[in-house]
Amino acid sequence: MSNPLIALAEHAAGWRGRPLDPALAHHARRALVDWVAALLPGCQRPPATLLARALPPDATHGAADAAFCYVDGRASSLRRAALLNATASHTVEFDDIHRDSGYHPGCPTIGAALAAAQARGATLADLLRAIIAGYEVSCRIGMAVQPSHYRFWHTTGTVGTFGAAAAVAVLLGSDAARTGHALATAATMAGGLQQAFRGEGMSKPLHAGHAAEAGALAALAAHAGVTGALDVLDGPVGFAAATSEDRGKWDRALAGLGETHAIAAITVKNHGCCGHIFPGLDALAALRAEAGFGPDDIEHIHVAGYGATKDICDRPHITTEQEARFSMQYCAAALLLLGGVRIAAFAPERLRDPAIHALMPRVSVSLDPELAAAYPQRRAARLRVTLRDGRVLERYQPTRKGDPDAPLSDAELSAKFLELAGPAIGEHAARDLLDALWQGESLPGSVQVLRAE
Repeated sequence: MSNPLIALAEHAAGWRGRPLDPALAHHARRALVDWVAALLPGCQRPPATLLARALPPDATHGAADAAFCYVDGRASSLRRAALLNATASHTVEFDDIHRDSGYHPGCPTIGAALAAAQARGATLADLLRAIIAGYEVSCRIGMAVQPSHYRFWHTTGTVGTFGAAAAVAVLLGSDAARTGHALATAATMAGGLQQAFRGEGMSKPLHAGHAAEAGALAALAAHAGVTGALDVLDGPVGFAAATSEDRGKWDRALAGLGETHAIAAITVKNHGCCGHIFPGLDALAALRAEAGFGPDDIEHIHVAGYGATKDICDRPHITTEQEARFSMQYCAAALLLLGGVRIAAFAPERLRDPAIHALMPRVSVSLDPELAAAYPQRRAARLRVTLRDGRVLERYQPTRKGDPDAPLSDAELSAKFLELAGPAIGEHAARDLLDALWQGESLPGSVQVLRAE
């Protein structure tokens, strides 16, 4: 087998100036629309707001080569903008997913890429190429180390570093050799622990932010001549060996490189919570629509899922927003009581809502070995709802709304954008921005456009 890092670097570098296939360009625009949708509400919340105050921009930084930090509306260095924007975009749990690698590629990849594009004066087409390259490199590295990687590591913090490095390298105009060194240096700066989001705390969004900044730093360093270990992905004590059960499934991960594209197989989130909860929520919504039951009719709800559904999302008690977003019990109760699991479901008054907390004990979660064996390529759930009138309703949910085999349409993605962006910047500005993202040829750049007056 050829060196996987070199193969991925050559592929990424090949995106410099490559003609954009219209279908791939459209997928990249979808990713950008979805990322900005997740970014804007996160700009108004911790931890990004706290981090912006802790890391003020360099007052001497020239506006001519500045990136924009949407969190505080100020011109910033490339690295600061990447860090803060990526952190903000991972905060409300509405960012995209690459199913097969178990990873949120948009936050670190686009967070870094947009900052680099702004700082370098790149075109929108350049940005779209960089996004495609970053998704491709990072998603394939994620596929090589999954599913065992996810036992201890948060893929967005680890694999995301490669997405940021590849995308920024493309925008810097790095050749294959320097792109390879960018990926090599990114590998040794990757990090993000599962335990950081199993309980309280704000660390999870910082994983995306750190990945964006570290990947950007790796690309900048490599472009300046800093070298890395080119066998760091598959070496005996390299990235895959250290973070998965073997040295990586590289034949599988590299299959079809240049022929199939990760950007065309992205899950767009349809609920504002952990994606491992989605199959259970989709099944519950479908049964509710068919049978017409409400929360008062519920005797018990049981969700059988794959490993992460049980290990991460079986949380019968919650006190914080972070815990609620990762609780099947909370999200199922919120779906029944509120009609959906959107941003409003995690408002402070909802986290204390006695009706939600009264329903949560009636929801249980278990591991289904068959579903666990199909993970991560398939994210399914088996739902059983027992009603007070004695009826027992069951549903097998083979996929999630928003997955590549059940995608959100462009219209549905636009509705999601307006739902998230409108409260952040105003309905009129949100519609103008959405039109620009779908149809425009210029980078999103003006801070004033993205911030409410």
